[in-house]
Amino acid sequence: MPLLDLENLKSALPAGSRLLGLDLGEKTIGLALSDTLLTVATPMETLKRGKFSVDAAKLDTIIAAQGVGGLVIGLPLNMDGTDGPSAQSARAFTRNFAARSPLPLVLVDERLSTAAVTLTLLDADVSRKRRAAVVDKMAAAYILQGALDRLRHI
Repeated sequence: MPLLDLENLKSALPAGSRLLGLDLGEKTIGLALSDTLLTVATPMETLKRGKFSVDAAKLDTIIAAQGVGGLVIGLPLNMDGTDGPSAQSARAFTRNFAARSPLPLVLVDERLSTAAVTLTLLDADVSRKRRAAVVDKMAAAYILQGALDRLRHI
């Protein structure tokens, strides 16, 4: 399915399906899952990145098991709104996944999501080791929750 904007995502989702949020990093993919009412994002897991085909197969398994009807993928734009290497990588991943999947995909601006989550974890006095283990999936939840909040007002 083609890449959609957030406004068109809601009508493209099958009733009762969930959204899967992705925070694409160089070494990991943070995942978060919405509820079926599309109101709450929950951190799910962090996948170790490998070849695209292996990553896509892992996502396909999760999508099938969780009743996912669409993907919300974080787009790490530069602070001035331009694409840097990370944003270009996220766009390439999204294009490649869209070419092999019927699911609607949405890219959402994720500037400062990891920084916001890291500050929250620091405020909660979470150890460095624990922060490293959860920051990517929590960033995915942060990204997905922002998209869910915007969907409620569309």
